[in-house]
Amino acid sequence: MFVDLVIAGLFAISLLPFTTGYCAYSYGRSFWLWFALGFLLPIVSYFILFALILRQQLDHGQRLLNEAKTLLAEAEAAERAVNERLGE
Repeated sequence: MFVDLVIAGLFAISLLPFTTGYCAYSYGRSFWLWFALGFLLPIVSYFILFALILRQQLDHGQRLLNEAKTLLAEAEAAERAVNERLGE
């Protein structure tokens, strides 16, 4: 029973750092850095990351750049598909 409580406690403690690390990785930041910050400063690191992501999303130039990267990746994938069909 004690082992079950320890495992459940470790899971509960590591939930926020994993969430913070995943969020950071999704936006091109270091997973391990934010995971460690999530363990050291659980709530604070989450709000700092949220503020950084919000600042990036509210920046009009950054949004346009992200959209351009997405369009370019889609165009390259479509071009590869056409080239594969033509046998090149």
